[in-house]
Amino acid sequence: MTYAFATGADASLLGELNLQLIHDEGHRNLMTAGELAERMRDWLATEYKAVIFRSGGEECRDEIAAYGLYRESATEVYLRQFFVQRHLRRTGIGRECMRLLREHIWPANKRITIDVLCHNASAMAFWRSIGFQDYCLTLEIRPAVSL
Repeated sequence: MTYAFATGADASLLGELNLQLIHDEGHRNLMTAGELAERMRDWLATEYKAVIFRSGGEECRDEIAAYGLYRESATEVYLRQFFVQRHLRRTGIGRECMRLLREHIWPANKRITIDVLCHNASAMAFWRSIGFQDYCLTLEIRPAVSL
């Protein structure tokens, strides 16, 4: 597994992967891949960093395995997006990516937070399996709901 930090030139690729993530997790975001790419370009130019992970060694450099998008503050790392290619899930790639982030990229003294949609049971299971614990639950009332 190799990794590299993304640049603005990677925004279109990350927008496409983000669209897959949105579909896979059942998110309500209706943005197109182009809109997601533009948003990613803006984020990478300002407050966020992205890491692109490639499976295999030098001979497999073109196979993108996963990516993570995060921002860092003085006390925490907020992982906004984490995506593993569908055909590589349940192979240990996600766990390996998180190990690389924690051991080589993120400071060991910072809290790491993520948001997971409540209905995304497989994501909840993954995050809990690598040590994340429940902390907060956001509740909402959608505009069309009457009391």
